[in-house]
Amino acid sequence: MATIEQLMHANLLEVFNERDPERRRAAIARTYTPDVRFFDPDQVVEGHGALNAKAQDILDGAPGLVFSPAGPVRVNHDLGYLEWQLGPQGRPPVVRGVDIALVDDGRISSVHTLLLTD
Repeated sequence: MATIEQLMHANLLEVFNERDPERRRAAIARTYTPDVRFFDPDQVVEGHGALNAKAQDILDGAPGLVFSPAGPVRVNHDLGYLEWQLGPQGRPPVVRGVDIALVDDGRISSVHTLLLTD
């Protein structure tokens, strides 16, 4: 069973940073519950298919940009928290945010994404 730290990194790097659709779908299947809910400032999506489409939309809107962790994963029982950044590889980020995920039976059941502004 994956740890919350591993799940948070998979969410960021293997799903939302993954441009290969097949690898992303496989990561989604092992990382999230089937009825996962993803909340961001724009919308709420539910289920593997909708989450995959959301990740693809984000990647399509960010050509040449990559997600990377901006700090350690923080854990409180079944809750994970990870700050991230999005920008050109090796350059300052253009967007910063945080993911807060609830884990149920070894997989993420919900993710809330907040964008950080200065």
